[in-house]
Amino acid sequence: MSRREELAAGLGAVRERIAGACAASGRDAEEITLVVVTKFFPASDVRLLADLGVTDVGENRHQEAEAKAAECADLGMRWHFIGGLQSNKAAAVAAYSSVVESVDRPKLVGPLARGAATREEPLDVLLQVSLDPPGREGRAGVDPDALPALAERVAGEERLRLRGLMAVAPLGEDPATAFARLAEIRATFVAEHPSASWLSAGMSGDLEHAVRHGATHVRIGSAVLGSRPTDK
Repeated sequence: MSRREELAAGLGAVRERIAGACAASGRDAEEITLVVVTKFFPASDVRLLADLGVTDVGENRHQEAEAKAAECADLGMRWHFIGGLQSNKAAAVAAYSSVVESVDRPKLVGPLARGAATREEPLDVLLQVSLDPPGREGRAGVDPDALPALAERVAGEERLRLRGLMAVAPLGEDPATAFARLAEIRATFVAEHPSASWLSAGMSGDLEHAVRHGATHVRIGSAVLGSRPTDK
């Protein structure tokens, strides 16, 4: 089987899962944006994905993402930065990304805005909210109580466009429970910021739960691309 056939099969299976999850929850599959996470995979895979109809790809390491985005600049893909973001790299990330999904502290806002000033369009921003119980170390993300203040900081920047929220289900917790909690957080958030309705949640193992609880974007890696290359 060629690499293109492998990717086509993975994409087909994931799109079927999305369609099934939408049918089960009374949603239209057209509401869901599939972000294929291409970290550790070569630019040649991004080209094949583009040929197969993928429009959005995700990366979580700045150096790899910057190089890959430059190499694939002719494809017109939307690049989502989904990894932990260092403030000293934020301006550079804003220069090539279409969406930064992992904004979790005020210190990132100024550098992102400066980097976005080099772009024609404002930078789309998602706030990464923590779903971990209070006091427990876990995934990255801003505490829900601190979300309003961070949202105001982003909304106050002309070159940033507050689009919504991103979250990852905590390790060891039923994703259905975690994403139900996320849906409540999001409802409060959207009441204050009606135009910020994107919700990026769900990965290869839990996309159905995320779709059921309102995800508009799912971030899928291994279910499309297969296991990560062993030399990474």
